[in-house]
Amino acid sequence: MQLLGLIRETGSISAAGRAMDMSYRRAWLLVDEMNRLFRLPVVESQRGGKQGGGAVVTAFGETLLARYMAIEERMHAVFADDLDWIAAQRADAAAEVPPTPAPRS
Repeated sequence: MQLLGLIRETGSISAAGRAMDMSYRRAWLLVDEMNRLFRLPVVESQRGGKQGGGAVVTAFGETLLARYMAIEERMHAVFADDLDWIAAQRADAAAEVPPTPAPRS
């Protein structure tokens, strides 16, 4: 979904891939896989022109991205306390946060 969002922003599979530090081939293969996974295309390539073409996220791709982001937002809202606890347990977290004991069964 991050790649899809970057394609929307940049208008380019290549630029989106570079932004994620991945090769054009890897980005193109992921786009191809997304397009094969769904009944409708997610990204369409545009060839030619002065800039050499580009890519556009389709209307279906926009809806897919919006729904995914909504799911992610709801997930974060539901699990915010647990996600915060996990983040506090990381080795690079502030030293003054004491570890929370595991619940007893």
